[in-house]
Amino acid sequence: MPHLDTLLSVAAEREHVPGVIAVAATERDIVYEGAFGRRALDNNVAMTLDTVVWLASMTKAVTSTAAMQLVEQGRLSLDEPIGTLLPQLAAPRILEGFDETGATRFRSAKTPITLRQLLTHTAGFAYDMWNADIARYCRENAIPPVRSCEKKALTAPLASEPGSQWEYSIGIDFVGLAVEAASGQRLDAYFREHIFAPLAMHDTGFALTPGMRDRLAGMHTRQSDGKLQPIAFELPQQPEFHMGGGGLYGSAHDYIRFIRMFLNDGTLDGNRVLKAETVALMAQNHIGELNVRRLPAAIPQVTNDIDLYPDQDKKWGLGFMINTERTAEGRSPGSLAWAGLANTYFWIDLTRKVGGVMLTQLFPFADKTVVELFSGFERAVYDKLDEVKRAA
Repeated sequence: MPHLDTLLSVAAEREHVPGVIAVAATERDIVYEGAFGRRALDNNVAMTLDTVVWLASMTKAVTSTAAMQLVEQGRLSLDEPIGTLLPQLAAPRILEGFDETGATRFRSAKTPITLRQLLTHTAGFAYDMWNADIARYCRENAIPPVRSCEKKALTAPLASEPGSQWEYSIGIDFVGLAVEAASGQRLDAYFREHIFAPLAMHDTGFALTPGMRDRLAGMHTRQSDGKLQPIAFELPQQPEFHMGGGGLYGSAHDYIRFIRMFLNDGTLDGNRVLKAETVALMAQNHIGELNVRRLPAAIPQVTNDIDLYPDQDKKWGLGFMINTERTAEGRSPGSLAWAGLANTYFWIDLTRKVGGVMLTQLFPFADKTVVELFSGFERAVYDKLDEVKRAA
């Protein structure tokens, strides 16, 4: 796709992005791959297809897959109170706000938290970066951000009654703890044995191996003048807990194999990871009449406001956002997608059997330049598929 090569290479040459990797595939094979720019703007090492990046919240789909494997086996339940497995969730408190003296007001949750709610961001939790009250509470109580991988980061109260609304959250981090409790394995070991090994995802993990570190892309921040500044960034390599909501490092080639497993109804190269009916279940709307809401930035140096596809309702499946209408890029209704905090993005179109991943490494999230680049990448892939279909 020469047009797509040009789109991505120009963005890197002009340092609109430091470097970018894009890979798209059908259920059968890779249909596009390209890497442009540099791994970091303070060195001259080229971005390559095997470059390793922080996947951030693209981890959530992997953790959700692990949980659904255990649901298949009857070792986890979607709708039983999760507090029986995770005692810290047995009696959650809800932050109601702050009184005139600044004191915190709480109330007890009326309904128990379930695994389904954790998977769909309806358990009542919130991220501090998109909820000003939770951000204030964490600040005043010295609760570190979740990417610190400190257990104290998971002690923030709920922001709403379980089941009452969709709010993007740390819920999947508790899903990771549930996977550990139900399986008896640490999350890294469980992933390696049950997901990464069957899918030949050799460059994905919570800890950076020497080989992964040799190919690691640097992090950047976009300054107020639009220019990119390299910054130091690395998740703890000996974490107190493995962050199921955002702790993985990995490569585009690994993640496209994960995507292709979904395009093949749970299997890849003869190795079954999920049952076909489980893939179908994960792709259904599990939040009913609720909708994915706009997320206003509470920590602007980390994220911009987020309002994806504001012209249509968005739902949430078991691990993914679901668009309810065809997008301008060509994505079919009912497709699965999400992203990572360092501006990494993916989609899975189960109807047209195509998906893709685009990786950069920069803050804040939902960077306008990167979002537009991802849109152009996706549109080019669908245009090529349409061209092939017309020629057939």
